[in-house]
Formats: sequence, structure tokens, C-alpha cells
Amino acid sequence: MNTLSALIPASSLAPPLRPGLDGALLNHPRFLMAVAGFLVSIPVFVQAPLVRLYPWVSLGLTPLLWGLAAWLIRSKRGPAWGDLLFGFSCCWLAGSVYWGWLRWEPLWHLPIEAFAVPLVAWLLWRRQLKIGGLFYLGSLLGTAITDLYFYLIDVIPHWRSVMRVEAAPDLVMGIFQDAVIQVQTFNGQFWAMLLVLILVGLTLAPFFAVNLRRSQSLAWWGFIGAVGSTLLVDGVFWVFVVVQ
Repeated sequence: MNTLSALIPASSLAPPLRPGLDGALLNHPRFLMAVAGFLVSIPVFVQAPLVRLYPWVSLGLTPLLWGLAAWLIRSKRGPAWGDLLFGFSCCWLAGSVYWGWLRWEPLWHLPIEAFAVPLVAWLLWRRQLKIGGLFYLGSLLGTAITDLYFYLIDVIPHWRSVMRVEAAPDLVMGIFQDAVIQVQTFNGQFWAMLLVLILVGLTLAPFFAVNLRRSQSLAWWGFIGAVGSTLLVDGVFWVFVVVQ
């Protein structure tokens, strides 16, 4: 921990508004929210096939992401981007490990995704890397809500079945269709509506909270963007299943 602290410049404690690379993120909170949502949703569609075919390549990209984040944090014009990239790299590492080698057991999903919580909590306590830390926690919260939904409607057995027969597309789609039937029950629709309302509420919150417009609270916009993007990822996934 002390070594990590020494590597983090004091400027990362509460980065002021500045021009250049950081200007778009720090001067425009909605842009920060949009970038956070992009980092949670779009790279998933890149990492998903990569981690299945070449898990070591996906895992090997993590040090490169960390290196780029450290360089940006120490630079004069892009520390906020490095801060955000640090949080993204934690999500990337967890996704690489779980979906590369442990995806057959859904019980391991959330613990693996939450591996960086102690580090992030320590950094936030020290008021360091707030943008990346809250981005990571927002992404984790979105993941937890999705997993909770799977448990509530009892599709975890389908998850395990898909992982066992993932090399047979016809069997996979059959299992997906059975899972969709679970979603279409009253229980499935009730919990879906409730959890969607929670996600929508969290996503819209900053538009009604004046305090979040202050510079020291901008990191929360990244948190909200990460949470809200869960709607996009889950929505695309279920549309794909239903269309198929």
C-alpha cells in the first residue's frame, strides 16, 4: 500500500479544473458520465470474444492499461483520464480472469469482480483516484444488480448449462430460450421492472442534484454512468437472445 501511495501524485487527490485532455472530463460532467458508460458497455463486446479465444491476451492487456493509466496520472494534462483508466483496468482484469478461466461457476462471478474493493476503498479513504474508484464501484454495482436478478428468477442453472455446452451453438440457444421463458413469467417481469427502475433512478439522479455539479463531486458522474450503462449491456443481451 505504501509503495502504491508513493506512486500516486498529490495532484490526484482532488484534480482541479484544467484545460487540455482533462478539460472535457472535468469541465463537462455529462461528458464524464458518457465516457464512463462507454467504458462499461462498448469494450464488453470486444473483451467477450477475445477472452473466450485468447484469455491470456486479454489478461496481458491489463499491465498495458495500468502503465498507460500511471503515465496519464503523472502527466500534466491528462491525470483525470488516467484516473478513469485505472478504474477501467480493474474491471478489465476481473473480466479477463473470470470469463477466461472461472466462468463455469456463477458463484465466483461477483467475488472475482469485487477483487479490487479493498484497494479502491483505501484509495477513496485517502481521497485518491476518486474518478476511477467510483467508476469501478459503479460498474460493480451494475454487475451485482444483474447477478441478483439472475438469482431472483432462478436462471443460474441455465448459466451453468450454457458454460458446459458453449461449443454447441444450437444447444446454447435452446438454453437461452428456456431462460427467456423464466424472464417472461410474472416473477421475472416484476423483478426486471423493479431493478430497471432502480438503475434508471440512479442514472437520472445527477440531473436533479445540484451538488454533483461541483468539481469535487464530478467523480460521482462517472459512478452514475457506469451504473446506467448496465441497462444498455443487459438490454442488448436480451434483445439478441429474443431475436435468435
